[in-house]
Amino acid sequence: MTENEKDGTPGGGGDEQETTRRSGVAYAAGLTIFFTVLSFMGLGWVLDRWLGTSWLMVAGIVLGSVVGFYEFVRIISKIK
Repeated sequence: MTENEKDGTPGGGGDEQETTRRSGVAYAAGLTIFFTVLSFMGLGWVLDRWLGTSWLMVAGIVLGSVVGFYEFVRIISKIK
């Protein structure tokens, strides 16, 4: 029994669905890292304006990059 027959799709439908699923997971991972960095940077900018400092936005970018990369790896590890 072939892989396609197992999932009940005729022809190459199973492979196409798997490719689509993997593409969606990779797209979500990329968006996650982007929006995590953007969110932490924005939070740092707001805190800089509120507290009168000038370093929190940079700290937000660094912290957002660390958190975003962690989430990126966690999501990408789901692609098999």
